[in-house]
Order: sequence, then C-alpha cells, then structure tokens
Amino acid sequence: MLEVRALKKSFGPVDVLKGIDLRVQPGEVSFFIGPSGGGKSTLLRCINFLDMPTAGEIHFDGERLCHHEGADFHARPEARLRVARRKMPMVFQQFNLFAHRTVLENVIEGPIHVQRRPRDEVIGEADEILHQVGLGQRLDHYPDQLSGGQRQRVAIARALAMKPKAVLFDEPTSALDPELVAGVLDTIRILADAGLTLMIVTHEMAFARKLADTIHFIADGVILESGTPDAILGAAGNSRIADFIRAVER
Repeated sequence: MLEVRALKKSFGPVDVLKGIDLRVQPGEVSFFIGPSGGGKSTLLRCINFLDMPTAGEIHFDGERLCHHEGADFHARPEARLRVARRKMPMVFQQFNLFAHRTVLENVIEGPIHVQRRPRDEVIGEADEILHQVGLGQRLDHYPDQLSGGQRQRVAIARALAMKPKAVLFDEPTSALDPELVAGVLDTIRILADAGLTLMIVTHEMAFARKLADTIHFIADGVILESGTPDAILGAAGNSRIADFIRAVER
C-alpha cells in the first residue's frame, strides 16, 4: 500500500526527517510512537503531502508520488497529489469541522463537492457511516452541540465517506478529556477490524499494544526500531524506548 524510501524533510536549517524508510501492507495497522518533536506528525504530513518532502521517494497504491533524479527532487503535479491525498485522508487532533454545517453536512461535503458523486447516494452512505461510529442520532446537530469525542468521530466519518485506501491519524485523542478517549479508540478499532489500512501517531501505549500489527519508534527524525507490539513495547534492550514507555505510562 505504501513504500517510503530515504524520506527527508527540512524546515529551513532544521532537519526534521533524516532518512525514513517505511513499508505498510494493505490492511496493516501501523502505530508511530516516540518523543514529541521526533518527526512522527511530520512523517504523516509528508506521506499525505500536506508538507512537501525535501528528498526521498513515496509510492502509494501503486503510484510513485515523488522521487529523486540525480540531485533534483520531483513530485507529481499538485492536482495529482490532491487525488492521492483523497485516498489517504488525515484525521487531526483538532477535528477541523465546519462549525456552520451539521454533522451530516460535514460528512457529505467531500464526496459531493470534491468527488462529484450523486447527492442521494452520498447521503445514504454517510448515514450508514455515522451509525457505524455511533452518531446515527446526531445527523442534524452542529459541532458545538457535540462533545469533543463525538466531534472526533465526525471527523473520522468524514474521512471514511471519501472511500479511502488508508486513513492517517495524528494523535486523534490528544485534545480530548480522558473520559472521551474510549469512544474514539473504539471507533478506530472498528475500522481496523474491517481491514482498513491505518497509520496512527499516538501516545496511547495500551491501545497500540492491543491493535497494532507494527509499531515504529521514531526519534530525532529517524525510525530507531520497528516490530510487533511485544517486540517494541517490551524492548528492554533499547534504553531509549524503555525510558519513553516508562515516561508515557507513568
């Protein structure tokens, strides 16, 4: 589904990603953990081309989206990147919903106005998705009438309405009060059980341990370790990972 080779990203003189190699199989649930500032969110944003990489290659769903030829970096035209981006929408920390539109209107916006799909068909699918994420009785509500957890589930439903190949989550529970986290995590678990490819940046170690196929530990702009949950979260031999896990779970 995704292959990343020697991916780099710099912001001015600051090298945030220093050469990331990554492969994600169809249906795989990949978690990205590590200290703040290590490059996790930047990696997702580069994969999605919300941030343009500085160097390296990204192949997604059988298409090469950027590459190097000699010293020159090339990316597909923006119109083509937008098409790829729709196949791998991102769910953010802060929901990014339209405040003046209802739950249903937020979910149908992309399929109708971006994908140009028939309104009646999209509404039927959106209704089904919102029931799936536990919001079937909130279709006519506005975002300010919802809890933070409900708003995040609307954001997830909005991503699913685009019929994606993969969904990227950038710390989807970090802005929520603790009592609202469980509902969002349950929704993500439903997506994983349905076989959707997921890439998730999180500090929820217990959730990663239960759901991940692969965990990648990122620090200082590189992937230091990748493996199964038992291999990574039980990595007593790697003091950097062990210190991080102790700090998060404290």
